Amino acid sequence: MASLRDIKNRINSTKKTRQITKAMQMVSAAKLNRAQEKAQSYEVYAKKMREVVGNIAQAGSDTSHPMLEERPVKKTGYILMTSDTGLAGGYNSSLLRDMMKTINERHASEDEYAIIVLGRIGRDLLRTRKQPIIQEMVEVPDQPTFNDVSGLAKSSVEMFADGVFDELYIWYNHFVSPMTQRVTEQKLLPLASVNEGDETSSTSLYEFEPSEQQILEAVLPRYAESLIYGALLDAKASEFGARMTAMSAATDNASALIDELTLSYNRARQAAITQEITEIVGGAAALE
Repeated sequence: MASLRDIKNRINSTKKTRQITKAMQMVSAAKLNRAQEKAQSYEVYAKKMREVVGNIAQAGSDTSHPMLEERPVKKTGYILMTSDTGLAGGYNSSLLRDMMKTINERHASEDEYAIIVLGRIGRDLLRTRKQPIIQEMVEVPDQPTFNDVSGLAKSSVEMFADGVFDELYIWYNHFVSPMTQRVTEQKLLPLASVNEGDETSSTSLYEFEPSEQQILEAVLPRYAESLIYGALLDAKASEFGARMTAMSAATDNASALIDELTLSYNRARQAAITQEITEIVGGAAALE
């Protein structure tokens, strides 16, 4: 049986750990609130951008753009969005597992795909598995601005335009709730989905100046870049939700462990006192 001192030391160390996990839980909750507000406000811009692009694409004119056209797929690009730090439960592991499973099912060799990765966790694991990383970004800010990722987003779109790959997917965790994050694969390029439209786009009429084709050439790359940024904001909210949930569970587990150790300490202390009383009574009896 552990000594009273050992149990007391474990109780003290567990209490310190609980203080840390509780603080991390509160910090993640505050960051989650800011990330949700930012993602929701950006959604208004993204929705309007999609409406304008969809309206041009469905106008029935002679407008066309390589980013809207399907082509034979010789190589596929993947953008993977992970976190820079851990302590977020299964946030990174489930995302990486599902993406690698999909890649192995789709491709026979590494020459058929390339990966653009955000986040130190994803980058390090893909390097360990010797995956074809063509671009990376680490130390992504907790509250990223468009300028923070514009370089990566622009180069990703340019690589599609230059034929480095023929289709591009984004893999990230979609925020459902602080306790639920859904692994999501979104096809970014070509932008065939904008031709499907939605109910709001069919009720809006636009007059374009200059020509629709000129506007399409200017707007489409920006729209594709905005989809990458929007996915990153969603992924950040998911990261903070997952970390808040993980730290909450760790705090609860620490409290439960402290209760168990306190009970063990009290039992050991009671046994030690009982043993001392027994020895004193036995010694007194021997002197009579």
